[in-house]
Amino acid sequence: MSRLSISVTLALVLGIALVMAVLNLALPEGAALHVPTYAVSLAGKYLSYAMLAVAVDLVWGFAGILSLGHAAFFALGGYAMGMYLMRQIGTRGVYGNALLPDFMVFLNWKSLPWYWHGFDNAGFAILMVLVVPGLLALVFGWLAFRSRVTGVYLSIITQALTYALLLAFFRNDMGFGGNNGLTDFKDMFAIPLHADATRSGLMVATAVLLCAELLVARYVVTSRFGKVLIAVRDTESRTRFLGYRPEAYKLFVFVLSAVMAGIGGALYVPQVGIINPGEFSPANSIEAVIWVAVGGRGTLVGAVLGAVLVNFGKTILTGALPELWLFALGALFILVTLLLPGGILGLLSRRRARPAPTTPATEPAE
Repeated sequence: MSRLSISVTLALVLGIALVMAVLNLALPEGAALHVPTYAVSLAGKYLSYAMLAVAVDLVWGFAGILSLGHAAFFALGGYAMGMYLMRQIGTRGVYGNALLPDFMVFLNWKSLPWYWHGFDNAGFAILMVLVVPGLLALVFGWLAFRSRVTGVYLSIITQALTYALLLAFFRNDMGFGGNNGLTDFKDMFAIPLHADATRSGLMVATAVLLCAELLVARYVVTSRFGKVLIAVRDTESRTRFLGYRPEAYKLFVFVLSAVMAGIGGALYVPQVGIINPGEFSPANSIEAVIWVAVGGRGTLVGAVLGAVLVNFGKTILTGALPELWLFALGALFILVTLLLPGGILGLLSRRRARPAPTTPATEPAE
């Protein structure tokens, strides 16, 4: 994870996002270089997933915490943003109720639940995007790390956490739309959400915040704190013997990672147009781990690369052969584990480090 690789990644992410936005807005639809709006939204979706991948790599690659539940933090950030977007619909809903979302009117709710209050305010909603995933990670991490739960046991518990949330949000009486979730959004920050300029702006904003997350993550892992964190990853018992408290280091990075994932989820929802309990699926968390493994664990840059490449492949393959996608994803993970343990960036690093072949010295002619 060199400074050059981070700089190149930041330049590519911002540059491609800006070029796509300009080609979408400046050129007419019939032009050869015009980028359609659906492609802009798809790129924004990939970038949101890349933010989740960076969050996973931060805890797995540098702290040794294999979380199989980070989709929960992603989804919670998405629901916080979705609740704000639902409150912005107002009387434009199907039932024309200025206070209750359509699904609450359909289910004969008489009043707005207490936990929905405040989400008509953008600042409060943004605060909840950060606080809700971070608070859940703080409570869960404090209990788990204090009890010194590690390894596969911790992975199973994180997977159980996201599955429990999946089941809870499926219930209609939870007040989050049940199986259908939250959708039919109209505008965001008083700007029409379906306008081309809004779509391009969201995609560029996602690129900017992804770059900010990369910089924050790199600062953390290259600081003195990050060196101790890597020591905890490699030899936790020895680090504890030296006088450090590994649980405190792991808790901090786990909460930071959850907040990053929540921001990614909040940017994902307005670009996709829906958030439902399916986002809590443990399979989504496992996919995020695969993205990191494909790109290169412990590199941060590899997480972005893996998320974009795997999801681009998913888009192509599910359009052509949808029934084969899960088999292809499983085969990809097996191949990476067996043949590319360092991911794509690990393979590139080995090739650059390989010494050039030397030619044998020739004997002088007599």
